[in-house]
Amino acid sequence: MKVAIVGGGWAGMAAAVTATRGGHHATVFEASRAMGGRARGLNCILPDGSAITLDNGQHILIGAYSETLRLMRLVGVDPDVALARLPLALTFPDGSGLALRQGPAPWDALAGIVSARGWRWRDKLALLRSAIGWRLGGFQCAPGATVAELCAVLTPRLQREFIEPLCVSALNTPAAQASGQVFLRVIQDSLFAGRGGSNLLLPRVDLASLFPDAAARWLQAHGGEVRMGQRVQALRWNPGPAEPPAVAQWHVNEEAFDRVILATSASDAAAVLSTYTPYAPETIAAQLQRWAGITRALRFEAITTVYALATPSASPSASLLPCPMLALRCSPDPARVAPAQFVFDRGQLGGPAKLLAFVVSTSNGSRDDLQAQVVAQAHSQLGLRVEPIQTIVEKRATFACTPGLVRPPAQIAPGLLACGDYIDGPYPATLEGATRSGVAAAQLL
Repeated sequence: MKVAIVGGGWAGMAAAVTATRGGHHATVFEASRAMGGRARGLNCILPDGSAITLDNGQHILIGAYSETLRLMRLVGVDPDVALARLPLALTFPDGSGLALRQGPAPWDALAGIVSARGWRWRDKLALLRSAIGWRLGGFQCAPGATVAELCAVLTPRLQREFIEPLCVSALNTPAAQASGQVFLRVIQDSLFAGRGGSNLLLPRVDLASLFPDAAARWLQAHGGEVRMGQRVQALRWNPGPAEPPAVAQWHVNEEAFDRVILATSASDAAAVLSTYTPYAPETIAAQLQRWAGITRALRFEAITTVYALATPSASPSASLLPCPMLALRCSPDPARVAPAQFVFDRGQLGGPAKLLAFVVSTSNGSRDDLQAQVVAQAHSQLGLRVEPIQTIVEKRATFACTPGLVRPPAQIAPGLLACGDYIDGPYPATLEGATRSGVAAAQLL
């Protein structure tokens, strides 16, 4: 079949590759001049005039992202080269926190809990009891439970230094509002998956190079098309003749396709359908309206990434941090705001020396305020003076992953599908959620 895929992000390119492997002809419409959607590379100029490619947000992967890693290999990206694989660690600048060692699951997690620095035995025993209980319970909880309710039996230290950082990094939603069931799925697939499932996979290349750009080249080499800078302005359904063989077709910008997969953001997908619904045949108008209504009801959380150059007294070749990624102590206290939950040493990941990326999940406030607060946080917690060079605010970075959330299905109407990290599924808004959604949509063709 002739398939149109609207959007060249991670979900859209996963759908395009899967559709092509299924024998279909895929055409990708990408409105911008860059592949990757909300996980793409951006060109930036450093203060010394040198060019660098940053990301529109610092992302990480984990070893349990099996579908994403499979697709990367398929399109010619070697994960062992493009990603730095490290044991899971949620450690703070003073060395306290959880740090796993390489080993078979779940023994690596259990050993990491027992040896966690800065935790008392009551902290460790509480987490061990809860983790064993979650596993024996099949990683299921009440549908309406929040992460805070799920973890209420844990000590305040664990909630503050382990649960909250893990929750905001995976679900981008505060623990008091986040879905306990989705959080348990993250725990299951990371700490209790196969060997290496909990490993952190930190990109050594920009996010576009990690998959979308390579997928575009693979698609074109296998007969597909990628149309950059082409925004879809019009979508129209032609039900075909009443007599068999009746073939329903969709028209994208007045070009006929057998199937269409909307792989844009949730808001853009709902807007396209809302524009077309008044003109759609009655047979599908209600389906379009229902799907768009579910999608518009989603709430979204912002993520801010502050890229900054440090000016330490150490030599330029020295690493700024003891490891490529550190957790930071996050505080919303108005008297001493510390908004960033994590910091990444890009110099240890193939980037320029002295370049740091501070991540503020569920971010609120103005760009200038967040930037100033991160500068103060870097000085107080890392002992570093930093100069911001680029601050990127993704206002609709992820959907708010709340308990009992109704997410839109992949099937919209006959011949019309959708994919993206917000589509109904077990995962939060992650790269793995996006790629799995793209693969699933293509399999429904």
